[in-house]
Amino acid sequence: MEGITQLGRPTVVPNSPEEAKLEAFPNPSPARDYTIAFTCPEFTAYCPITHQPDFAEIRISYVPDERCVELKSLKLYLASFRNQGIFHEAVTNRILDDLVAVLAPRQMTVVGDFTVRGGIKTIVTASHRKP
Repeated sequence: MEGITQLGRPTVVPNSPEEAKLEAFPNPSPARDYTIAFTCPEFTAYCPITHQPDFAEIRISYVPDERCVELKSLKLYLASFRNQGIFHEAVTNRILDDLVAVLAPRQMTVVGDFTVRGGIKTIVTASHRKP
């Protein structure tokens, strides 16, 4: 596929989201509204204050417009957060912002469902809707 550089090639996990490259391919049914949903149960980052690990399930749901995200690039992008000190709220919104920048979807929601730490469970939901 033209423009897809990581598909079918061995790759290493980028050290940061800035090094990761989210890639897209043309939506095969751009005239129709339909939902694409991903569950990423092995997300990791760490607390920027305590440096303790954070584990989460990231759920992404979107209605594509002209482009769809390529899954290997999404996997590598999400894995690139593992050495990042970032708050739950910031990482959930960052994922949404980065995906919206690449895909320009009709609508998208990202949920960061973080594992209990210190007796508190955090769920952050960030949404985008095309005007």
